[in-house]
Amino acid sequence: MKYIVNDACIGCGMCASTCPEVFSIDGDVAVAIDSEVPDLLLDSAAEAQEGCPVSAIERI
Repeated sequence: MKYIVNDACIGCGMCASTCPEVFSIDGDVAVAIDSEVPDLLLDSAAEAQEGCPVSAIERI
């Protein structure tokens, strides 16, 4: 499973704080790793997605 950050991102950094192994801030927006999220991190990545204030994180 992979995650992406869409154009709605406001760069608040909440996702990077919640799951820094998957999300980081690049300039003014967040980005997700470009590979499959390891099973060990799925819960943390889902928590980041659910907590995004602008629903900018998508699971693909």
